[in-house]
Amino acid sequence: MSRQRMAAWNTSFVTEFIFSGLTDQPGLQIPLFFLFLCFYVVTVVGNLGLMTMIGLNSHLHTPMYFFLFNLSFIDFSYSTTLTPKMLVGFVSQNIISYAGCMTQFFFFCFFVFSESYILSAMAYDRYVAICKPLLYRVTMSPQMCLYLLSAVYGMGVFGAVAHIGNVMSLTFCADNLINHYMCDIIPFLELSCNTSYINLFLVFIVVAIGIGVPTVTIFISYGFIISNILHISSNEGRSKAFSTCTSHIIVVSLFFGSGTFAYLKPPSILPLDQGKVSSVFYTAVVPMFNPLIYSLRNKDVKIALKKTLSKKVFS
Repeated sequence: MSRQRMAAWNTSFVTEFIFSGLTDQPGLQIPLFFLFLCFYVVTVVGNLGLMTMIGLNSHLHTPMYFFLFNLSFIDFSYSTTLTPKMLVGFVSQNIISYAGCMTQFFFFCFFVFSESYILSAMAYDRYVAICKPLLYRVTMSPQMCLYLLSAVYGMGVFGAVAHIGNVMSLTFCADNLINHYMCDIIPFLELSCNTSYINLFLVFIVVAIGIGVPTVTIFISYGFIISNILHISSNEGRSKAFSTCTSHIIVVSLFFGSGTFAYLKPPSILPLDQGKVSSVFYTAVVPMFNPLIYSLRNKDVKIALKKTLSKKVFS
C-alpha cells in the first residue's frame, strides 16, 4: 500500500502544463490572435478610461460610480490575467509552469467571484436609491460602501482559496495537456486521475455560492425595485427610475448568463470543447462590453467624457 502511495506521489509531481488552446485548426490561429488582441485593447482602453473619468470628475464621486470604478478595475484585472497568455497560445506552443498555472487560476477565481459580488452590491445600491431615496445618503454612506467592498473582495478570496485548495488535492498522472486556453477547474478535474465525488461536490458548492448567492440578492433587489416602480404614478417617473437600472441589468444578464452556461451545465449537455467557447464570452467579451454599456447608456458618463475631452482639447 505504501508503494502505491509513493508511486501516486511521484506521478502527481507535474512541473508544467500545456494548453490545447481554443482551436486546433492552424488556419484560424492568426485571425483569432488579432480578434482577441482587438478585444483586449478595447477592454484595457475602455475600463481604464472609465476609471480615469470617474476619478477626475467630482460629480461621479457617488456610491454608484464607486462600485462602477471597482467593476472596471475587476474587469481589467481578470481580462489581463487570462488574455495575454491566450494570445501567446495562438502564435506558439502554450506552456505554463505548475506554479504559474496555480497563480493564474487563483487570480482568475478571485476576480470572477469579486465581479459576482460587486454586481450584487450595485443592485443593492440601486434598490436603496429607488426604494429609499430619502435615506440614500445615510444608508449608502462611505463607511457602508467600504464595508460592502470589503465583503466583495473577501468573497473573492474565499472563492479563490476554496478552488485552489480543491485543485491542489488532485493527483495529475502522465498527461499534462489541459483541454482549455486557461487554467480552470473543470479541465483540472478531467485531467486528474483521482477526481472524486467530493471534488465535484466542492466545485458545485463553491460555484453555487459564487453565482447563486449574488443572483438571489440581485433578484430580491430588483423585485423590490420593480414593485416600487409600478407604484409610481407618472410614466416619466417610471421611465426615469427604470433607466437608472438598465445598464446594470444588461451587464448582470451577460455575466451570470454566460457563467451559468459554462459551469452549471452537466458535461453531457455541454461538452468541454463547447464550454471553452462559452467561457470566452465572460472572460474576453463581457469585460470589453461593460464599459461600453455604461458609457453609451449613462448620461452622467457621457457628460464626464465630454468634459474630460474638452479639457484635454483646451489644454
